[in-house]
Amino acid sequence: METDFLALAAARYSVRSFLDKPVERNVIDKLLQAALLAPTACNRQPQRILVVNSGDDIQRLRKCTECHFNAPTAMLVCYDKDECWVRGYDGKNSGDIDASIVATHIMLAAADLGLGTTWVMHFIPEAVRCEFELPDNIEPTALLVMGYPAEGAEPSPLHAKSKPIDEIAVYGKF
Repeated sequence: METDFLALAAARYSVRSFLDKPVERNVIDKLLQAALLAPTACNRQPQRILVVNSGDDIQRLRKCTECHFNAPTAMLVCYDKDECWVRGYDGKNSGDIDASIVATHIMLAAADLGLGTTWVMHFIPEAVRCEFELPDNIEPTALLVMGYPAEGAEPSPLHAKSKPIDEIAVYGKF
């Protein structure tokens, strides 16, 4: 089955300027459905997503990061440490990987729905824990700020620059 996935992935960029327009609940629900479709280790689905879209919650979020870009909505993608798959031979926990896959699904679904997103890693985890009363078993991984792109929003100059494939992939051995 051929799709326009590569076109969607190429067109998607980190939006840092948003309209002052709320993201509708039915659109948020579609993003959460995309999160449910994301593959996770052994399908344990440890992801937990905090939707931040009310005025008070947005103000609390702004205490946790300077990289909020005045977005009207955000999703904090976390994982439940108690529900992750753990690799038996070395104890590697799948949580960060699972949450990252979920966040990527959300970002691509958002682009498909006409929303802009930015994955923000620059947030203060302890501030998030405090402001949103996260239990100890919930680990925040990715903050996705989102909304409708403002007029004139554009990708950073580095967006379209990629290394050649032969610098990032090898066949057989490194």
